[in-house]
Amino acid sequence: MTPPDHPPIPAPKIGVLLINLGTPDDADPKAVRRYLAEFLSDRRVVEIPPLLWQPILRGIILRTRPRKSAHAYAQVWRDDGSPLAAITRLQAIALSERFREDGVIVDHAMRYGNPAIGDRLRAMKAQGCERILLAPLYPQYCAATTATANDAAFATLAGMRWQPAIRTLPPYYDAPAYIAALAESIAVGLAALDFDPERLLVSFHGMPQRTLALGDPYHCHCQKTARLLGTALGREVTITFQSRFGRAKWLEPATDRMLAELARNGTRRLAIVAPGFSVDCLETLEELAIRGKETFLAAGGERFAYLPCLNAEPGGVAMLENLLRRELAGWMTPP
Repeated sequence: MTPPDHPPIPAPKIGVLLINLGTPDDADPKAVRRYLAEFLSDRRVVEIPPLLWQPILRGIILRTRPRKSAHAYAQVWRDDGSPLAAITRLQAIALSERFREDGVIVDHAMRYGNPAIGDRLRAMKAQGCERILLAPLYPQYCAATTATANDAAFATLAGMRWQPAIRTLPPYYDAPAYIAALAESIAVGLAALDFDPERLLVSFHGMPQRTLALGDPYHCHCQKTARLLGTALGREVTITFQSRFGRAKWLEPATDRMLAELARNGTRRLAIVAPGFSVDCLETLEELAIRGKETFLAAGGERFAYLPCLNAEPGGVAMLENLLRRELAGWMTPP
């Protein structure tokens, strides 16, 4: 009896999978509804028992929110798609070039939407990646971001007969390379303005207050990033938290409220940056750069500037390369 034919086994390779949050496939209500259904059904994101939450999600939120969110996405949508997806793809391309001589395959995936984590992991395994570094692009650890990205990867691994070896990128909220890249990017952005901001706001994505009480280190990580960033810049920064959702108490102070309060109390010139986002997205380009500006000016402010994320700029890519090489130590063949 002859043994069955098997496809050839590729030569062993190392892979890096960049993971970001996700985005709708298009800026229309149908695509947004599909995306929100997946995102808001994640037990890591909404920690309300499904029996209580799903009727609210399906009966109210998914009937009303998609149209409003689609309008917001349409204001920032690019020719090459969602800013978050497009820029994450550019990061992966840039890092692929930097790791080309090392023989490391760099790919990217989204926790919600496309390209899906499971699909890209299986594709990397088919390419011969027997060792894969999962790299959630969240500097500050949070169960609703870092942990759920890893959960999705581990769920895929659970269905694999031949699993690759796996490492995960730790949070890098206080990594010297991260703080230095942020400080340089912000300093360049501030120098390019035609006004001198009286305040520099450092806005992070908000989380429910209860996550802090439950032991999530996110709030502490944000505070340390802001403190280190202020020291590196040699100026005072004001930390805030954006993107509240629902009726629960969220981390404070809230970005939108702080913008209005500062303007009402006499601040006329302000700049804002969002260091917790690895790339610009809906929450930075629409919520901060558009609505944040409107809030500040309407309350009496005069000059407002949003400073972009590190994105796929050389400094940001070099920072990611630094972190990835650190985590790949021992896997990559030394020169």
